[in-house]
Amino acid sequence: MNIKRAFRVWQRNFTVYRKLYKSSFVFNFVEPVMYLLALGLGLGAYVKEINGMPYINFIAPGLIASSSMFATVSECTYGTYVRMTYQKTFDAILATPVNLEDLVGGELLWGATKSLLYGTVITIVISGFGLVNSPAIILAIPVLFISGLIFAEVAVITVALVPGIDSFTYFFTLIITPSFLFSGIFFPIDSLSPVVDKIAFFTPLYHVVNIFRAFAAGNVFTVLWDLLWLGVVAVLLAPYPFRLMRRRIIK
Repeated sequence: MNIKRAFRVWQRNFTVYRKLYKSSFVFNFVEPVMYLLALGLGLGAYVKEINGMPYINFIAPGLIASSSMFATVSECTYGTYVRMTYQKTFDAILATPVNLEDLVGGELLWGATKSLLYGTVITIVISGFGLVNSPAIILAIPVLFISGLIFAEVAVITVALVPGIDSFTYFFTLIITPSFLFSGIFFPIDSLSPVVDKIAFFTPLYHVVNIFRAFAAGNVFTVLWDLLWLGVVAVLLAPYPFRLMRRRIIK
């Protein structure tokens, strides 16, 4: 992969996004804020403290993680598929000196950028609400890019495998939604069955939630294992979007 050519693909997507960002931003920004208000303030009035903190403080860091995840997987599933199949954008790009590896690399970088963008905005919002107890939350910014890269890799792999755009319903229903609900955002996973805890361990969002909650509380060194997990998984998944998209596009 040529980084310069991959950046050109990223630049193309960013240019289009600048023209359409308002509608996209509303969905990815307003939804986590509504969760924060409805659950944090509404349900939080009836829920006792969790792990020694008010309920709204407990869920706020997890909403940073979920917002970044949804922004990335939406972009790198529906967005990537539409560019590949309906808009024929991929055909036009591949007619230039940009090759398939550069194209896929640009898509992954753009997905990670969406994670960074939306996660950072939500971080600023919850900090403005006074729900962050430590400046260490700023360390979440590079983690947002790494976790976004993992979510982008999973999403692009899905694009390469699905028979049609309607199949993304299964991806979101069977993988993304359970990950959102059982990643520790709304309640501690260790309060459930050990089986659920073990399954959650293999989902990226679980580790991202742990990291952001620790950073928000100033406990930076308690999540080194989660950070290592994310780094290893990002590297292990990296070859597959390239291989599978090559198989999908070049038949």
